[in-house]
Amino acid sequence: MPSSSPRLLLLTPPLTQLNTPYPATAYIKGFLVGRGYEVRQADLSLGLVLKLFSKEGLTRVFDEIAAGGYELSDNAQRMLRLRRRYEATIGPAIRFLQNKDLTLAPRICHGRFLPEASRFDNVADLETAFGTMGLTDQARHLATLYLEDLADLVKETVGPQFGLSRYAESLAMSATHFDPLHEALQAPPNLVDTMLLELLDDLIREVQPDIVGFTVPFPGNLYAALRLAQRLKQVRPQAVTVMGGGYPNTELRGLKEPRFFDYIDYLTLDDGEGPWLRLFDYLRGQLPPAELQRTFLRNAAGEVEYINHPHPDVPHPEVGTPDYSDLPLGDYLSVIEVLNPMHRLWSDGRWNKLTVAHGCYWKRCSFCDVTLDYIGRYEAAPATLLVDRIEQIVAQTGQTGFHFVDEAAPPLALRDLAIELLKRRVSISWWGNVRFEKTFSPDLCRLLAASGCIAISGGLEVASDRLLALMEKGVTIAQVARVTQGFTAAGILVHAYLMYGFPTQTTQETVDALEVVRQLFDAGIVQSGYWHRFSMTAHSPVGKNPAKYQVAAIGPEPGPFAWNDLWHDDPLGADHEQFGPGLAKSLYNYMHGVALREPLSFWFDFKVPRPTVPRQLIQQALQEPDKPDFAQPNRRLFWLGNAPELSFRTTGGTGPKDKKTTRAVLTFYEQAEDFEIKTTEAIGPWLHALLVKLSTDYDTKLLLKEAGATFPPNAGRWEDFLRSPAWQLVREKGLLLV
Repeated sequence: MPSSSPRLLLLTPPLTQLNTPYPATAYIKGFLVGRGYEVRQADLSLGLVLKLFSKEGLTRVFDEIAAGGYELSDNAQRMLRLRRRYEATIGPAIRFLQNKDLTLAPRICHGRFLPEASRFDNVADLETAFGTMGLTDQARHLATLYLEDLADLVKETVGPQFGLSRYAESLAMSATHFDPLHEALQAPPNLVDTMLLELLDDLIREVQPDIVGFTVPFPGNLYAALRLAQRLKQVRPQAVTVMGGGYPNTELRGLKEPRFFDYIDYLTLDDGEGPWLRLFDYLRGQLPPAELQRTFLRNAAGEVEYINHPHPDVPHPEVGTPDYSDLPLGDYLSVIEVLNPMHRLWSDGRWNKLTVAHGCYWKRCSFCDVTLDYIGRYEAAPATLLVDRIEQIVAQTGQTGFHFVDEAAPPLALRDLAIELLKRRVSISWWGNVRFEKTFSPDLCRLLAASGCIAISGGLEVASDRLLALMEKGVTIAQVARVTQGFTAAGILVHAYLMYGFPTQTTQETVDALEVVRQLFDAGIVQSGYWHRFSMTAHSPVGKNPAKYQVAAIGPEPGPFAWNDLWHDDPLGADHEQFGPGLAKSLYNYMHGVALREPLSFWFDFKVPRPTVPRQLIQQALQEPDKPDFAQPNRRLFWLGNAPELSFRTTGGTGPKDKKTTRAVLTFYEQAEDFEIKTTEAIGPWLHALLVKLSTDYDTKLLLKEAGATFPPNAGRWEDFLRSPAWQLVREKGLLLV
């Protein structure tokens, strides 16, 4: 290890999203470059897909299948017969998915351009799904099915562990012992592995790194990371290998397997900034080993050792701006896998990833890993710093789409962020995850929409007030209904995370939850959703104290390698397994506005009870009156529009006895409309001055009660004005209380 600053190479191993880079390497690079380090990063997830799904790559695949003596399904045999067509179309299809040749869309949709295999058997009614004008989206969906067909062929033959968003995931799932991974790594590399290693060899020759860091966010990245590290030990043994990421943070906290360190020299937990700085100082001989931070290593005795000197963490405001500078942002693929509007955001389009705050401000949900640092340590950054980072990323990438990847973005931090974006006139589109809590008032939703919010996802989870309380979600069904209505009314897409199989959840509660979900879709206040089966994890309150939730943990026994997912017995609960298909089928139809009035028994092939929740539960929740403005004196006023023009109009006075009446008129010129507000001669100048101030001075936080204190004394009662048509109209047009 050189005593000077080492050359660093940060790698994202296969496989993650195809449409946008996973942000871990960009985050750590931005931080390290700010500290003076020389850093390169590469997304081998994208690199492998582009190498495999090219004319040259498919030629190698088809040649090996032809020479390999594989037992092929009828579907694979059909694809082999269409080999020349696949080789001819793969280049244009990839360019189309990269948005580099969108004129191909009509041929894909109408010209029988792409060869079709089993993924096309159940293709949706595209005109219903995309409309008659959505030609590019239809073509993107068909090109995605084409790519999935090819992925199926690879998985059946030359790369049994391959998938478009994961690689060898089964080897890392609940892997309490290292043996299966070790055996797979001792086997000769298959064709897909070989292509991956060729990409690494090219990088090593170019960069000549001293340290190679691997991010492993998911189980489907671990095998490839270890295969790459194995190759690195062969071709550049002097390089140090380091691993971090979501998978180690949750699965490898009790690591005792020494063979893991045949591949990885150091494994760090939780945020990497602090541990990596200490590791680099240690490698240069400037720090004793006892002062490493959150780091696993294999010591001189051959045993796994965990060292965690209590250094302070790098504060969230000091982690720097993610640096995407050496990632090929124009080469990512915009795919449409499933016809779900929220899932589309995850897979289609290039999104810059950013966090509003570190950790979760709520950190109580009993199913969540609230004991771990990435949830439990909450730190916010000021809105000014966040918008500085946003502007830097837009300038660097040319992309104005942002995905805020917080576990649950804090509503007040989002409010401040929205105001700062509007103040600086920074135009972005953004989406993220929230809790459906009452702080998200209709006015706050309108403010977020004005700042660029296009979609939010949040946990409705079990849609049962008893179970929501048991899991300490901190929301009720009625509250969720009102919040989602506020987002929807503001033009923001709402996606609900739904959960079934929570401890003690009965058959009746499962059916009742589905009825609540049906009502939410029927009311039009949730547009997208997904049912997840409850999974008990070792670091959640349920996993740490299963008896409190009346379930029993029954395995697996902890081993020397990974340990997180737990099996459990739920004696008071329903047979959760049998509900999965019916819940998924009903939700798919509800998202498309289909069969919303069918009895719930329609979705299941076994007898289920009738729902016991009232048929009008959601409608009744939505009819609850909002707080009147005068009951919210400490809310901040915020005006979304432009400064109006003030004039006066006098009517009457034509005859000797006619009384002249002068009215103040405020004329507004906005993006979509022009309109007028007429009020009294006393109130007009006051309201004009108020709106001019709000439209030009974003830094003064003017509260409603402070505005009331300046209300003209000769204009009547303040509370009466807050009920007047003029006030109600200006509120409707964009005067918010946030």
